Amino acid sequence: MKNNKYSYVYILTDDNNDKLYIGVTSNLIKRIYEHKNKQVSSYTKRNNIHKLVYYQEFGDIYLAISREKQLKGRLRS
Repeated sequence: MKNNKYSYVYILTDDNNDKLYIGVTSNLIKRIYEHKNKQVSSYTKRNNIHKLVYYQEFGDIYLAISREKQLKGRLRS
């Protein structure tokens, strides 16, 4: 089994591009699959948020979390 040393920040939206969701994960493909198949987060499930519009790769989970917080801060301002 491959040891994934990367973490990812990602942004999803709904079909109308009205709502955004920002998350962080160590397995981007699995996480996007879970969102598309409504296996996670009641917010994304309830709002049909499943379309990947952005992702960024990091070699350190702490940098990924920092970037996620930065993006969420901009979204709210």
